[in-house]
Amino acid sequence: MGGRLEAPCKTVEDLTSGIVMAQALQKIDIVYFTDNWISRIKPEVGDNWRLKISNLKKVLKGILDYNQEVLQQQINDFTLPDINLIGEHSDAAELGRMLQLILGCAINCEQKQEYIQTIMMMEESVQHVVMTAIQELMSKETPVMGGNDSYADIDRQLKKTVEELSEALATKEEIAQRCHELDMQVAALQEEKGSLLAENQILMERLNQSDSIEDLNSPAGRRHLQLQTQLEQLQEETFRLEAAKDDYRIRCEELEKEMNELRGQNEELTSLADEAQSLKDEMDVLRHSSDKVSKLEGMVESYKKKLEDLGDLRRQVKLLEEKNTLYMQNTVSLEEELRKANTAKGQLETYKRQVVELQNRLSEESKKADKMEFEYKRLKEKVDSLQKEKDRMRSERDSLKETIEELRCVQAQEGQLSTGMVPLGSNEGSDSLAAEIVTPEIRERLIRLQHENKMLKLAQEGSDNEKIALLQSLLEDANSRKNELETENREKLHQVNNELQKKSACIEDLEPKYTISLEELEDALKKKDEDMKLMEERYKKYLEKAKSVIRTLDPKQNQGSAPEVQALKNQLQERERMLHSLEKEYDKTKSQRDQEEKLIVSAWYSMGMALQKKAAEERLAGTGSGQSFLARQRQATSTRRSYPGHVQPATAR
Repeated sequence: MGGRLEAPCKTVEDLTSGIVMAQALQKIDIVYFTDNWISRIKPEVGDNWRLKISNLKKVLKGILDYNQEVLQQQINDFTLPDINLIGEHSDAAELGRMLQLILGCAINCEQKQEYIQTIMMMEESVQHVVMTAIQELMSKETPVMGGNDSYADIDRQLKKTVEELSEALATKEEIAQRCHELDMQVAALQEEKGSLLAENQILMERLNQSDSIEDLNSPAGRRHLQLQTQLEQLQEETFRLEAAKDDYRIRCEELEKEMNELRGQNEELTSLADEAQSLKDEMDVLRHSSDKVSKLEGMVESYKKKLEDLGDLRRQVKLLEEKNTLYMQNTVSLEEELRKANTAKGQLETYKRQVVELQNRLSEESKKADKMEFEYKRLKEKVDSLQKEKDRMRSERDSLKETIEELRCVQAQEGQLSTGMVPLGSNEGSDSLAAEIVTPEIRERLIRLQHENKMLKLAQEGSDNEKIALLQSLLEDANSRKNELETENREKLHQVNNELQKKSACIEDLEPKYTISLEELEDALKKKDEDMKLMEERYKKYLEKAKSVIRTLDPKQNQGSAPEVQALKNQLQERERMLHSLEKEYDKTKSQRDQEEKLIVSAWYSMGMALQKKAAEERLAGTGSGQSFLARQRQATSTRRSYPGHVQPATAR
């Protein structure tokens, strides 16, 4: 338009970059579309449709601002071109609307006669199409009207500035016209003054030739007085007009200064609008980064929970292995006692029934003692589990605090996670390796071999040549030992009952404490929920404030900011749904963990009962061996004398 463009323009794709359009606008009005404005248009976009859309948005905004600020026209009921279709798909229809807006700027600018003459030089078909587009666009244009409530404060201020500028220009033109008229009047008065002076000179010459002018009664005197009065009036009028001219000149200078100030304010407001547009682009990039950060936070939380569950399972397996070792030792000691009782079976056949009854009673008492001990251990494990639950809930409270801190500072949360995840795997590597090397089967085999070695040593130390005379004394010793064992069992049962009562009282004392701690944790969770709600309300207020600032800085983007605000609301709702899902998953994991603990306790109890039943069956099956009762009692007596601290606890069990 009126000159060649620097960027190539041979195909439709060359127009979609926005560079050619920006150069055409600069050719139309280089004062408004300055080099600073065109430098914001990215020159090398290639096939990047995002950069094309960004350039086209800036060009469209410049066209609309030029129509409103310079041409004083508002485009109503005109479908604006879809920038996305032009940038992505090179849509010809939307590109035509964009070129139609640029054509409207060309025929309404100051050099419009030049562009109209160029259009008239085109072919008739091209002229027809161009005139149709111009008429369609001009039918949608209306002068800019003030007082529109939908504009923001900056729009009203800009309109007010433009109106004051136009009024100042009109006043300046009026003052210039008035000064011109006054100059013409002064020139006319000066000419009249010159003519009057010439006439006065002529009259003076006539007066000198004729009568004296001092005689007022003479015609020359009256004419002289009349001319002198008229001259004084003309001089006063001249002085008054010159003073008015000076006043108007001063007023004109003041209006020019005010107009320059308004033009500077207009440029500042334009720079603020451009800065708001750049901040909006940065906000889009930050929103995309925030989505990535949210996904990474979810992945880190899931990995952290899996590591915590793995550590708990390893600790539980270690505890179960220790308990299994203890029960295996108890089982081996019971088997040893059973073998000792079986060696003396064949020696006392006459007292077989009595001994069987005593053994049955002894086994019943041992079962009761084992049951009491098992109940004691179960209560102890329950107390330990309650203590662990308390520690776990405390750690969960700390983790909730850390989660809130992570929402405030994502980079600090990532650093804490990276330092907190490394020691966990390094501390548990040696335990898992030791657990894999020493299996429960190998441990059980070692314990059995140790006890068999001990039994062989005891058998070698026993005497094979004891006399029959000692049978009666041994029988008496067996009876006395039986009485002692019964008394000891009763005492231990009493002690176990007392310990059970103490543990029950301890559990009753601990339950209110844990209940209070649970209530405190629930109150803390409620407080954190309230804090989260307050933070969400604060974020909403910040969003509203940002929205108002964007509207104030860029009133043309009011329609485009609504989807962005809706997107932010959707993002907040998505984060709330994520928090609810995490809470549900936490409750589900907690219930699953409780159920697993119950299953472990029940399985442990079933295993203990099965081992106890198996030991009793082996004890009853061993009563048919070939040894006599006296031989068994002899071995039992020698074993008690050698290892008194080991046999009695085994019998008490």
